[in-house]
This record gives sequence, C-alpha cells and structure tokens, in this order.
Amino acid sequence: MNHLLPTQTTKDEDARDAHVAILPIGSFEQHGPYLPLATDAAIASIIARELAQLYPVRHLPPITISCSHEHKAWPGTVSISARTLFSLITDIQQSLRASGINKLVLINAHGGNYTLSNVVQEATVSERCMALFPTSTDWKGARAAANMETSSHEDMHAGELEVSILLAANPELVRDGYDTVDHIANDRKDLLTVGMEAYTKSGVIGRPSLATAEKGRAVLDYLGETFRSCLRSIDVVV
Repeated sequence: MNHLLPTQTTKDEDARDAHVAILPIGSFEQHGPYLPLATDAAIASIIARELAQLYPVRHLPPITISCSHEHKAWPGTVSISARTLFSLITDIQQSLRASGINKLVLINAHGGNYTLSNVVQEATVSERCMALFPTSTDWKGARAAANMETSSHEDMHAGELEVSILLAANPELVRDGYDTVDHIANDRKDLLTVGMEAYTKSGVIGRPSLATAEKGRAVLDYLGETFRSCLRSIDVVV
C-alpha cells in the first residue's frame, strides 16, 4: 500500500538520526471532476515519500490546507491566510530546532502558495537553514525529462503533470473522465483579482488527456535526483 502519510515510529526516527526534515505542503481545492480536493497534498506527499526512500531525512506529515483563494467558486475548496501559513511553518521550524534538526525543506505542490518564497528568504537571512522544492526550474526539468507535451503555463491546473504523477504513484485517486476535459486559457493576466472561475468552467486549465503513468514516473525519478542539489544549497551533504 502506498501510504500518503508517513508511517515511521519514534524508534525508526531514532535509528535514522536525520539532520534535515522535509515538510510536504499541498492544498484543499477543486481539481476538476476527476481528481480529489486533496490532490496537491497528495502530490506533495508522494514526492516526500519518494525522497524519504532515497535520502536520510525526517519525513513530516503534510500541511493539507493552504492558500487557495483563487478557487473559491467551487464547492469543497478551503483556504487559510498567507499569514497563517507563514506562522505555521515558522512554528514547525522552531519545534524541529528544539529536537535538534536545524534544516527544513518545504516540498510545495500548490502554485498559489506564493508566501513560501518569502518564508524561505526570511529564514535564510543569517543561515542556510531552509529551502523550497521543487522550484519552477525543477518542474521545467521534470517536464522535459518526462517528454511532456505541455508547458507549466499551459498546463496550470489538473492537467498532464498532476494526473501523470497520480497515475504513477496512487492511481486509485484518479477517476474516469480526465481524458475528455482539456481546456486551454493561456491569457490569465487578472487571475489574482478575478479568480479561476473567470477562465474555466470545469476548474481545469491544461491537457489531462495527455497524462500517463510513465510520464509521472519519469517526473518523480527526475525530482529524486534533483533533490540532491537542493540539499547542497542548505549545506547538507548526502
């Protein structure tokens, strides 16, 4: 069974003796009629699960509700403020420090969590103690490695990338119908003001019909290798 929550015990953590923690951050927002509201949290957890199998890290459970205000028009979506998300991560970091872990990597799978960049910038003013992963560059490289046909701009939400990852790792989360609702809305200059509902009726912006498990597997493999560079950026050698 592919657990989305970490299942390690305190004995496991004592044996692992990790010096860096990874915190998956998702959201609880609409992802069209065929993906769960928890899609971003699931994807962040899948990436974290993969990384915990490759690197000696402390795998934390995900933050499952974050900043999804642009999706407010669809039933089920729930958000917290950017201020609350900032404070939550700060509290988690302080708790980790109290237990001897001074390095934290935020594994973000929701593009609307803009505040995370500021969290990392502020945390690293005096020391390299926090990083954000995957970056936009990491996602671009992962798309190329998987031979995806769409760009991150075209395939913004519930599209080729997200469906592929779930098909590869937890296919039971993908319902029928993802191959019939492609929708392109490349001109979204007022998204922050008018929300997603101004650009899509289904909630989809992208081409989910192009998704395959093979592409998802290639994305995860690429991110697994690229994470080594992220660790080096905070002076963690593996």
